[in-house]
Amino acid sequence: MADLAGILPVLPTPFTQDGKVDLQAMRRLVRFALDCDVDGVVFPGFASEVEQLEADERAELLGLVAQEVGGKVPVVAGASAPTAADVIAHGRVAASVGVTWLMIQPPVSIGREAAAVTAFFSEVAAGLPEARIVLQNAPAPRGSDIAPQVLVEVARAVPQIAYVKEETLPAGPAISHLLAHRPQTLAGVIGGGGARYILDEYARGACAAMPAIEIADEHVALDRAWREGRIAEAREVYVRTLPLLTLQAVYRMRLTKYVMIRRGILENTVVRAPTPELDGPACSDIDANLAALGIGAPQAAVAGGAR
Repeated sequence: MADLAGILPVLPTPFTQDGKVDLQAMRRLVRFALDCDVDGVVFPGFASEVEQLEADERAELLGLVAQEVGGKVPVVAGASAPTAADVIAHGRVAASVGVTWLMIQPPVSIGREAAAVTAFFSEVAAGLPEARIVLQNAPAPRGSDIAPQVLVEVARAVPQIAYVKEETLPAGPAISHLLAHRPQTLAGVIGGGGARYILDEYARGACAAMPAIEIADEHVALDRAWREGRIAEAREVYVRTLPLLTLQAVYRMRLTKYVMIRRGILENTVVRAPTPELDGPACSDIDANLAALGIGAPQAAVAGGAR
């Protein structure tokens, strides 16, 4: 199984105007990601509105993603759930469509102590012996803000944990600690935070990033420049993209879908998750940022508006 490195965007879930999942739009999203030369894709994640998806929708969409990717790049399936049994169930669905990379956030309910987190992941690993795990360490209140010292202990006890996705704030010192003290079974650390801190993460040794999809081509350009030693060029891309990423931190999935309309991939900004509305001035601000990035002129009409 290939290791994880580079840009692995989290795919959003597209919906039709009446709120159903849009399978054809999902295919277009996957093709867009592949056309941007990404190094992998992630689905479902928080940016996929995973908590608003029914089990059958989630399974169907993951199967579609795996089929459309066709083995070209790794697919990482989000498998977080309140219990280890539920995580194992998600993992088995992923395995049934050929996906064995699983990203799992320890439930907030089990706390942040090493013994409890180790017990949770040990149970998951025993139930999914073929899986390779990305432990997602998310900030509170959505996550547990687990200390890096604890993560090292957990990774040492559960060899199937191949990566940590570190998203606590500030992530940089945690990434440095994890890489300085990691067991041999921990292949690397992946950055989070929507690529808003990607240069610091990469400078500290992070091997990958999992941003949203809307400017995947820019993130790939940044990643390639960094890996080839063109640091000034990577920083120039970062500085150009940061204003849009700052807005993305506020408007989340609505911004992603709005930008994908502007890029000709989606037809509406319909979301299920509670997300701030995009009003006229916000759309104008996004459009100005897109223009600065050289991304298409606004279309005359947007199906569904900025809903």
